[in-house]
Amino acid sequence: MHLQGEIALVTGAGKGIGEAVARALAGAGARVAVTSRVAEDAERVAASLGPAHAGFGMDVRSSAAVDEAVGAATAALGTPTILVNNAGVNRLGRAESYPDDDWERILDVNLTGVFRCCRAVGAHMLETGGGSIVNVASIAGLVGLRNRAAYSASKGAVISLTRALAVDHVGDGIRVNAVAPGTVDSPWVRRLVEEVGESLDALRARQPLGRLGTPEEIADAIVYLATAEFVTGSVLVIDGGLTAA
Repeated sequence: MHLQGEIALVTGAGKGIGEAVARALAGAGARVAVTSRVAEDAERVAASLGPAHAGFGMDVRSSAAVDEAVGAATAALGTPTILVNNAGVNRLGRAESYPDDDWERILDVNLTGVFRCCRAVGAHMLETGGGSIVNVASIAGLVGLRNRAAYSASKGAVISLTRALAVDHVGDGIRVNAVAPGTVDSPWVRRLVEEVGESLDALRARQPLGRLGTPEEIADAIVYLATAEFVTGSVLVIDGGLTAA
């Protein structure tokens, strides 16, 4: 897939899936605005991609921060034609054990953060004739998973937001899709496993394919959706068969 001439903005791209997405898009020819809450992480990844790319600090919890980072990326690289909303957080636990602060933080990052970025980048896309938005949801937004009430609620809402935006922009040249990963061997998953004392072997054992996904496999699917001109409003499940079993 060739993305020569395309300009992509990726959130949460300082490591894990987001970093893999930035690398895949750059490898396909796009110029990439790498964003992360930690500016140094974004700048490190962008520098490793080469001089055609740039890194920016961006906290998706703040509309002002999103608008500022999108403006800086647009000034540096041009108007994004591809937006990948990957930034996300989680905290395991049952609903009755969740304090308001944790619930609100997860919804603010995972859902409202996606909305803020879609609003900011979408406004630029409308001015320049279109683009492609890919939101990173989760199978937790499609099926019930234990100890993930807030995360599941946020990702289910991202799926609904994706479909609503796709319908809103179907005549504007803006396609909006989502990926729904299963369990991916990423730094984020490894940290959660350590927090709850679960083993990676146990996670692998519950996968029908017998292994976890890789960040690169999710990234490849996102590159596909960014280029699939007849696909909008879709949710691509990438879970090794977990939700089919």
